[in-house]
Amino acid sequence: MTTTATLATRTDAEHLADPNWWRQASVYQIYPRSFADSNGDGIGDINGILAKVPYLKALGIDAVWLSPFYPSALADGGYDVDDYRNVDPRLGTLEDFDAMASALHAAGIKLIVDIVPNHSSNRHEWFQEALAAPKGSPARERYIFRDGLGDQGELPPSDWESVFGGPAWERITEPDGTPGQWYMHIFAKEQPDLNWDNPEVREDFLKTLRFWSDRGVDGFRIDVAHALTKNLEESLPTTADLEAEGEALYLEGRHPYWDRNEVHEIYAEWRKLFNEYNPPRTAVAEAWVHADRRARYASPEGLGQAFNFDLLQADFDAGQFRKTITKNLAEAEASGASSTWVFSNHDVVRHATRYGLPAAGSSAEGDIMAGQAGKQWLLAGGRREEVDAELGLRRARAASLLMFALPGSAYLYQGEELGLQEVGSEIPDSERQDPSFFRNKGVEIGRDGCRVPLPWTAGGSSFGFGPAGSHLPQPAWFADSSVEVQEAQEDSTLSLYRRALALRSQLQADETLEWLETGRSDVLAFRRPNGWTSVTNFGTEPFELPAGDVLVSSSPLEGAFLPGATTAWLQ
Repeated sequence: MTTTATLATRTDAEHLADPNWWRQASVYQIYPRSFADSNGDGIGDINGILAKVPYLKALGIDAVWLSPFYPSALADGGYDVDDYRNVDPRLGTLEDFDAMASALHAAGIKLIVDIVPNHSSNRHEWFQEALAAPKGSPARERYIFRDGLGDQGELPPSDWESVFGGPAWERITEPDGTPGQWYMHIFAKEQPDLNWDNPEVREDFLKTLRFWSDRGVDGFRIDVAHALTKNLEESLPTTADLEAEGEALYLEGRHPYWDRNEVHEIYAEWRKLFNEYNPPRTAVAEAWVHADRRARYASPEGLGQAFNFDLLQADFDAGQFRKTITKNLAEAEASGASSTWVFSNHDVVRHATRYGLPAAGSSAEGDIMAGQAGKQWLLAGGRREEVDAELGLRRARAASLLMFALPGSAYLYQGEELGLQEVGSEIPDSERQDPSFFRNKGVEIGRDGCRVPLPWTAGGSSFGFGPAGSHLPQPAWFADSSVEVQEAQEDSTLSLYRRALALRSQLQADETLEWLETGRSDVLAFRRPNGWTSVTNFGTEPFELPAGDVLVSSSPLEGAFLPGATTAWLQ
């Protein structure tokens, strides 16, 4: 190598004031109920996060993304929200939230929170008003209520199914005790869909966004961003009608409730609100849409960024990775956004497990359990001995290091910095919590396996998660993966993440890369504009590295060779 990478150190104050901080940020997702428990009730809480701010600072992240922490019955892991402008009392108070936000900012870490606008919980005061009000009342107009089909309205308004299985409609009992109307719920029945044609709904969410922005929140992750607006004509199409129209229905934005064109009117209004702040508040859409339509969510006039899950859904394959990276960087450049990269989150099988399964394949777009092999493993009972854990972790470390080298935002999920495997059969059916398991028992095992509380120490009743037990059972093998153990190991996954994230923040460059030819179809190499290079060997044969100093590697190097499933950065 003849060029030398530029190492630059940015102060916390510069990071906090930068309006473009999000474009190449390292964002760490915290699932609050499973991160750290401060009071021993078995549930992670806000003060638990506060106590771990030094850990987050040492990890080297730019921002924390907080999954829902609002009051909730946990019918869907907190994504059933009772009150959008409060904290679940089991997790803390608004004062605790303010203290956490201040501590994160003092450490130079931005704060992103989850917003769930498609649906409220069925315990939300609005929905309770709707149940107590008569048909056609303003209270019911905040949600999607319809008369049923059949002579007595005994059939749901359509044959649509919810994402979690079963009908997408639930019948209510009217205030006079008679069987009544039906309400729509794309997800669980405890999550009634809001009516975004109603100005009151739109105004209330603007109030919510301003509430959290005024408390110092720096950005928002928008849950199910593609489902807010709906076209519910008098005669609803059947599932067969929708299937007959095929892909055109999605590409043209004409599906009754997925990715309709008018949803962007809402986000244009949100963007105006975000831009009132200095620096502007950021937003990223969770939008499982066709790649050709993703840019609409990521436009500067809209939310600004949208998750792409393409790498998450790809096999561990050099050709698939290169094609996916090239396509997404081109899309980001065309939209004016920056790309997003992610391998694990609260909805999918951890990538250290996916990559250790035989014949890992990709899932259909929008499948909530990414990776067909991962899904099949879970359905088969998810026994740990079926996973080549060593191979899976080696590939996961290599993939993560490659991701950190890419231009754009890198999203991490809590525990991946420890190389955690998915927890499978160690969770008894009686202790599972995910509604998809109970609604589709025998078809969907659910997402509890990636939501098991983190191991902080090698011992204790919950491996340091809290002073007592944990709300989901932790396997005995968590001890060897704990923070306590890995902090003492120079070659641990935690140590690798810390070194890589520190370098990532110092090696920032323009949001471009130059592919380098390696002479091998199973080896990817690219150079960033300030002269440093990432090389990944997806194959099983060694590869001779170009000349240069190795800044970091995902596994020990053997002389001048890069063993299989390894990424190295060089200058």
